[in-house]
This record gives sequence, C-alpha cells and structure tokens, in this order.
Amino acid sequence: MPHANATPRRRLVEAGSGSRTGAFGVQEWLLLSGVALIWGSSFLFIDIGLESFRPGVVALARVGLGVAAVALFPAARRPIGREDLARVAFLGVVWVGVPLILFPVAQQWIDSSVAGMLNGAVPLSGAAWAVLLLRRPLARSQTLGLAVGFAGVAAVSWPQVQGSRATTLGAGLVVLAVVCYGLAVNLAVPLQQRYGALPVLLRAQLTALVLLVPFGLWSLPGSRLEWGPALAMLPLGVLGTGLAFVLMTTLVGRVGGPRGAVATYFIPVVAIALGVVFLDERVAATALLGTALVVAGAWLASRRER
Repeated sequence: MPHANATPRRRLVEAGSGSRTGAFGVQEWLLLSGVALIWGSSFLFIDIGLESFRPGVVALARVGLGVAAVALFPAARRPIGREDLARVAFLGVVWVGVPLILFPVAQQWIDSSVAGMLNGAVPLSGAAWAVLLLRRPLARSQTLGLAVGFAGVAAVSWPQVQGSRATTLGAGLVVLAVVCYGLAVNLAVPLQQRYGALPVLLRAQLTALVLLVPFGLWSLPGSRLEWGPALAMLPLGVLGTGLAFVLMTTLVGRVGGPRGAVATYFIPVVAIALGVVFLDERVAATALLGTALVVAGAWLASRRER
C-alpha cells in the first residue's frame, strides 16, 4: 500500500497489488464468472439499443440505471475520505464515462464481434499499466497466461470477425477505451481495499453520469422510443453497469488489476455460448480451440503470485 503522506498528484494515479496473492479460490472464480456472464451479453444489448437510440442516449441510460441499482444498497452510501474523492472521480471518468461513450459510438462503424475481440485486450492493457505504475514486472506464469488467453480470444472471435464491417476509426475508439479500462482496473485496487466496491462505484458512476448528461441530451433529437431497445437498456444498465462493475471492483481488489481483468477473456466465449443456446448458431472449430486457450490462459494467470 502507498505511504499515507503521498502527494495529491501521486495519489491520483495510485495503484496497488491485490490483497490476495494466492491462487484463485472459489470466491474469485465466482466473481470472475459473474463478470464474464453479464458483460458477455452487453454487446448484444448495445446493438439492440442502437436500433432506435443514438450512442449518447445508450450511454446515459445504462449509467443512470447502474447508479440507481448501486444506490439501492445502504453500504454504497458509506463515506469516502476527502483525500480520495478526486481519485474516485478520475476512476469514474476513465472506467465508466469515457469508455461508455466510446463503445456505442465505435459500434456504429464496427460489429459487436470486432468490439468484443478488441475488448479482450483489457488484461494486456491492465498488465502494461501495472508494470508502469507499480514498477515491477509480472510473474512469468501471469505473463504467459495473459498472452495465451488473448490468443484464445482472437481464435474464438475470428469466425465472427471475418467478413464483418470495420473501420480504422471504430477500431481506434475501442482501443482507446481498452487503454482506459487497463488503467482503471489498477486504480480501483487500493480504493476497493480501503472502502469496498459499493461506495467507490456509486461516486465513480455519479461522476460519469454528470459527464454523460450533455452527450445524452445532445443525442436525444436523433433517437426514437421503441419497446425492444428500451427494454434492452434494463439489463445493460442494472446488470452490466451496476452489478458487473461491483463484482469486477471486488475481484481486482482481491487479486490485482491484471489478474482480475482476465475475466474479460471469457466475454466472447460467453457471447458465442449464448448464440448457440438461444439463436441455434454453430460453433467453428477455431472457437473451440480458442475457448481451450482462454481457459488455459486464465488458469495460468490465476496461479499464486511469487
């Protein structure tokens, strides 16, 4: 943990190691599974929402619903020290506000499958930020696990990516969001350890909500109300922006940013599984191989830190 007398500038970019350096236990795997299951369906709900809502409305709706869901828990209203309020606000900008604008904007030019594959680079981004902020290299098993896992994500997503529409601008916006996510999963660690996930996320998401209000209002004239897209905002906001962020914040506080971010490797796997179950889609052989690589990479990254 950082020294109590750290300067405000240093505290703003403060990162920390997980409180548990051992191999993942049952609780860690349950947290990871919950994040993957919820976020694995988020790209589908974004696509449905964009059928009638402009990107700013989608982003504002999901964050507003996320704030409402988190605020229902009394623990979310526990106080946070004044010295950490700026860091929590900054976390809200880089983890919620900016990425949730970038993804729906980007998905006007790229398919959700491409966005999902690029989003799979979050653990790599988190690892790079961890090395920069903590000034120490990752363990070999974790580095290997992250590399193997991303190879698995690419293999899982490849059949859907082929022939998809994509532009450099759309892909670039997603990559920028991934860089923000990688920074955020590291910044969230010491905050979660001090205050718990709920108080941190309520204030971070309120900051993001304020940031998104002008963007959402500007997008209203080009949007129209339809029941299908409107109902898709409920799981996207309550689960994808409320519950999933709570689970993820808890996970990274326990195991650290790079290891916790491995949950995002399972997002395209979950998305494909949902397509098989509900849409009777077929699974390509490369996707099966990729799933095995994702599991192997996650297992390597979950080993005890040395």
